[in-house]
Amino acid sequence: MCFQKLIQLSGAVLFCALSLNAARAATGGEPAAVIQVDVASCLAATAADDVDKAATACAGVIDNEKTAKGDLIKALIARAALYARHDQVDRAIADDSRALSLDPALADIWNARGELWLKKGDKPKAVQDFGAALKIDPNHEKAKANHKAMARELERIGAQMAVAGKPSFNCRRAARAVEKAICGNRELADLDREIFASNARVIREARNPAEAKNLQREQDEFIARRNAGYGRAGYDLKKAMQERLLRLNGVDGY
Repeated sequence: MCFQKLIQLSGAVLFCALSLNAARAATGGEPAAVIQVDVASCLAATAADDVDKAATACAGVIDNEKTAKGDLIKALIARAALYARHDQVDRAIADDSRALSLDPALADIWNARGELWLKKGDKPKAVQDFGAALKIDPNHEKAKANHKAMARELERIGAQMAVAGKPSFNCRRAARAVEKAICGNRELADLDREIFASNARVIREARNPAEAKNLQREQDEFIARRNAGYGRAGYDLKKAMQERLLRLNGVDGY
């Protein structure tokens, strides 16, 4: 009888031990085996510029929730560079953005994404990213050059915006009807300013004083025709100004 109870007690202990081990395995009480994700194939495919292989190899790393953070960042950066080389700008931006969300201290990637924003024509975002790169690394050569170039570009755009809709002359002194019409229309005002600037350029580039004098005479004659023609039946001021600008700049726009 006692022997039978001992067997029953041993069985209960064994059952409890097995149950405890199962519970630990289920709840993570014991360290599970770490599955290594191979990032090397992704890096090799992107370095070789093999889009097809990289698509599979990198997706296997990036889409795997068991991928270590460091390897995930490497794969994202590598795939973004590959996308950028093949003008898949939106995809490259998405990968760089994810990499930066994982590690915001990557100055090179801030600069790389800034260059991608520039390709898309989003200059404000490009400037922000170049600035972010410089905050991390003030001596980042590419970011410094990019930020400086963009600062000049934004300054130029700002200057253009400051004169947008303004003609080459002072509207407060406009006396002629045609001048008042130009002042009252942004498109005509921009055309007038462009004509004035283009005429100044061609005169400056004249081969000799005689040629410069002839070019200025053409401009004076255009202004005289414009003043005399405005208001008459059939006269199209906008068309006349566009034709004059084309005459100055040529078919290629310069």
